[in-house]
Formats: sequence, C-alpha cells, structure tokens
Amino acid sequence: MFNIFGFYKFKKLNNLKKLKNRLENNLKDYEIRGTIIISPEGVNGTISDKKNNLLKFNKLLKKILSIKKFNSENNSNSKFNPFHKLKIKIKKEVVPMGFKVRNYNFPKNNLNPREWNKIIKKKDTVLIDARKSFEYDVGTFKKSLNPNIENFREFPKYLNQFKNSENIAMFCTGGIRCEKANIYLKKKGFKNVYVLKGGIINYLNNINKKNSQWNGECFVFDNRVSIKHGLRQGSYSICSGCRKPVSIKEKKSSKYLEGIHCPKCHDSLTDDQKSRFAMRQKQILLAKKLGKRHIFKKEY
Repeated sequence: MFNIFGFYKFKKLNNLKKLKNRLENNLKDYEIRGTIIISPEGVNGTISDKKNNLLKFNKLLKKILSIKKFNSENNSNSKFNPFHKLKIKIKKEVVPMGFKVRNYNFPKNNLNPREWNKIIKKKDTVLIDARKSFEYDVGTFKKSLNPNIENFREFPKYLNQFKNSENIAMFCTGGIRCEKANIYLKKKGFKNVYVLKGGIINYLNNINKKNSQWNGECFVFDNRVSIKHGLRQGSYSICSGCRKPVSIKEKKSSKYLEGIHCPKCHDSLTDDQKSRFAMRQKQILLAKKLGKRHIFKKEY
C-alpha cells in the first residue's frame, strides 16, 4: 500500500536553484515519486511512497524549508504507486494568477467540512468551483458555478463579475488554488469569502456520503484519475488521445476506442493522430501479451 501526501505552504523562498538541488540530493535516499513545485511565494506538492518513508521525508522537508507546519496537508492511500517518477519544478508562482503572495497569514475564513456544509446551504452564498471545466464535469458540489476556465490565470477575470458585498464560497482539489484566489478577493475589498480547508480531498475524507453535498467523483492529477468518498479510487480512466478523464458511460460510446480516442476528442483528432495512437495501443497490447511493461502503459 502506498501513501499519497499532498501539501502546500505560502512562504517566501529564496535561492530556488540551490533549494531544488538540496531537495534532489536528499531524495536520493528515498523512492519518492510525484511533483514538488517551488516558487518565490511558497511550495506545493503531491508525493507518494511507503508511509514510513513519507513520514521521514515530511520532517526533512520542513527542516529544509525552515517551517513548522504546512498550510494544509492531505493523506490518502493507493494499492499502486500513482506516480511514475519524481519531478521538482521551479515556477514564478506556486499557483499562476498573475501576482505573487507576500507576508501571507493563514485566514480565519477557512472552513472545515462540517462548517462548509452549513455555509453552502445558505441561499445568499455564491458557490464557485475554482477548478478547470473537465474537473467540474467529473464531480462538484450541488449548485456550484462552473467558471469554464482552462487556465487558472483566467480565474481573476471571472471573479471580477462579483460584488465585494456578496458571500463567496470557493473550493478546489487540495485548497491551494482557492487559497490564492481568496488573497486576490481580499485585495479587491471582499469581506465575506469562505474557502474549504484542505479542499475536496479533505471533505471526501471526513464527510460520509449520507451527509454530503458532493455529486460525482473528484479528479486527481495522478494515475488514480478520480477518487470517491472515503478517498476510495474512482471509476474514471484517462483518454490516451486527449488526456481528459473518461467515464464508464463514455466508454460505451461508439466514439470511444481504448488508447486512441473518446467522445471528447474523436471529432477533433486528425486521421494521422488516430493512426499514431492506434500504433501505440497495438504496442501496449503486444507488450501485455508478452508479459512485459510498455513505456506508455499507465497503472489505474
């Protein structure tokens, strides 16, 4: 069983290249996979390994970053390692919105799942899903608004339509996107902004299905693809043509062909692309038949 650890921290970081090298050197003693993003405004990551290794690295990571605790932490499990390798990336912003966070203090308007349930049931609450459209389609909270964005840099423009007197509640997968959007709205003079602490992952881990306001599954950026209540693995897989999540229902469509295309991309892919994807899938199936692992084979 593998443990998946998601975390983020808004904190001023300097000498990012040196920090990246230090992280890479210390990670040689572990078999950790996943992604860690470092930027001048903080760190964001999701990594996986055996539980004991992650606990040791967690302590080491905090020491390297000179922090006592992260703004948010999430833990879940998987029968297989949901990442193929480790990537440490240097970015201008830990979450791309067009401005850097400075001197950030953890806000009091971050709500735990039970507090969240109460606030989103109020009629005057504007409930906004801060994720991309394809994530919204996999699952979202009842009566939430879909900003229809394909890049988070578009989110501030979407938020500009709301008045600063409105009650705004925002959520995302692990909490960091909403955390930064919250800072943006506070700068715009918004007083009543609420964020789901720990994001959807924290909600699905702490609210049972009977008391839940969540519909569907939650897309995650690893080879589990989606998760359900209790953080159990979901039913979605990834289309090899467009890299978007595919439901069981979509797989029954005449426009779905495993490893090649799905209803979302069937009409937009060229014949050349379909031909190349078909050849790739043929190689994957041949490797499977021979009991070998193909480079493009993903675990789900």
